[in-house]
Amino acid sequence: MREFTPTQADDLYELISQRVAEARSVVITANRAPQDWYPLFPNPVVAESLLDRLINTSHQVFMNGPSYRPNKRPKAATSATK
Repeated sequence: MREFTPTQADDLYELISQRVAEARSVVITANRAPQDWYPLFPNPVVAESLLDRLINTSHQVFMNGPSYRPNKRPKAATSATK
């Protein structure tokens, strides 16, 4: 994840706030813990408000284990000549 621009952060905040107010579902996946999101926001107040809404109304599923990505990488060409 990259740092948000002020406009991106405000848009995300508005989206999450609206979904929470309407009791609508949102699925978010991330490879960072919520506390690691704070530096991604240019405004710490927006970060705190958004994460407060997400965390306090969420069901978190933590998945630990080996990465699935290596299984999907293309195989290296093997030399057929010996």
